Amino acid sequence: MRILALDTALAAASACVFDGASGEMLASETLPMNRGQDQAILPLIDRVVRASGQGSSTLDRVAVTVGPGSFTGIRIGISAARAIGLALDAPVVGVSTLAAYAAPLVLEKSEGVVAAGIDARHGRVFVAAFASGQPVVAPRCCAPREAVRAMGAGPLWLTGPASPVLGLEALAMGLEAEIVGNPSYPDIVYVARLGIAADPQIALARPSYLRSPDVKPPPAPVPGGR
Repeated sequence: MRILALDTALAAASACVFDGASGEMLASETLPMNRGQDQAILPLIDRVVRASGQGSSTLDRVAVTVGPGSFTGIRIGISAARAIGLALDAPVVGVSTLAAYAAPLVLEKSEGVVAAGIDARHGRVFVAAFASGQPVVAPRCCAPREAVRAMGAGPLWLTGPASPVLGLEALAMGLEAEIVGNPSYPDIVYVARLGIAADPQIALARPSYLRSPDVKPPPAPVPGGR
């Protein structure tokens, strides 16, 4: 299976073409950016598909990060993935940003709890945790202390942008914890790998915001009011 994977949920625009049968990365490109993913993603996809040497007609599936992350970034990635899937008549699957962060550690660590955290602002984090490859903390938005308490006794392997905050909480609670990395965005190859393993009937390409937006539209004016 050849899959096109996309990520615009956080501080980058990323795309890759990955061959699941051979385990070979055919082409990949990541552009770190906090804004502008809407203008960058389509030219980026075109470059990556061309660099893969296979052509878009050979793609069997599209995977895209569905959050948590930036409200705007999530929508950009999902819109692009759906459009490509429709054009190719290929299934589109959604991949959790937190799962993509945790995936390399889940494969590496046979003991303890792997947790991925992303800053949700206002003193809260997006977090998910896994033990022996199975979820022990479902994706949620909560205070760092609440997140660490839900992880159990450890040892904890922490990754993602909010891992330093989670590490401080673990230290304060006397838990063994190690910060393995706090990259600003997940490795696109793991978005691809998770996309290949996903069931298209279950892993839908729908936003997973986990919280309400910070900015809300003003209330509609009352007819006849001032």
